[in-house]
Amino acid sequence: MSLNHLKPSLRALEVFESAARMGGFTSAGNELGITQSAVSRQVGDLEAMLDVTLFQRRGAHVTVTPTGKRLADTPTGKRLAERLAVALKDMRAAVSEAARSDGMVTLSMLPSVAAKWFAPRLGRFVTAHPQIDLRVSASRHLVDFEVEGVDAAIRYGRGSWPGLAAQKLASETVSPVCTPSYAERLGLSEPEDLIQATLLYGDIPEDWEAWFAVAGCAENVPPGPRLGDDAAILQAVLDHQGVALGRSRLIEDDLESGKLVTPFDIRLSASHAY
Repeated sequence: MSLNHLKPSLRALEVFESAARMGGFTSAGNELGITQSAVSRQVGDLEAMLDVTLFQRRGAHVTVTPTGKRLADTPTGKRLAERLAVALKDMRAAVSEAARSDGMVTLSMLPSVAAKWFAPRLGRFVTAHPQIDLRVSASRHLVDFEVEGVDAAIRYGRGSWPGLAAQKLASETVSPVCTPSYAERLGLSEPEDLIQATLLYGDIPEDWEAWFAVAGCAENVPPGPRLGDDAAILQAVLDHQGVALGRSRLIEDDLESGKLVTPFDIRLSASHAY
């Protein structure tokens, strides 16, 4: 069968090249910023189009087949990958530059910051800057500004990101938060009362052990569910699921509205900032 009429998408070829070079779908997804299932789908579409098997699937593990390896390792395949990478980078840079010239601004920020801090202030931003066509990209990875067309990013850390200019926007504190009804139901009046509560854990350096140590009751800190995203943690708290260590910048609106309370005025200074 002639393959001359087949035209694989640039994205499918890019995904295949990454998966073959990285040796797996998960690693390729991490490199490209997409899910493992999206990589599998793109590779599957390419295999169906070419009527060949490029990867052998064994449960969660995949290996490049001899056919896939030949395609990836031939001089033609390598030149294709190189040309594809350059073409995609140039194309994204051109789109980014065109967007900037049209008044578009793309701002990347953590999902929790987008949901709990920026979204409630979006109306004020639009009113103050009606000429800006704003695009918000919520992600946790360190973006490639040129390739992804991002103008600025808000991240949580110490500001030491190689090759980037970082400016400290705000620091914060960390303190326990829960709903008023949850605090009343458990009778939270002393730090020791938290032993009977469901403690929700996040992925910030300031954890429950550090807080209990400052509160003077560091022994027998109970375990609890660990959620990797602060927006998810705070949603669980709002649903009366437990007590979490809330980051002050993310909880200020819910505290002001009365949806959340801080049962104890014991705060940790965060080692990271925005």
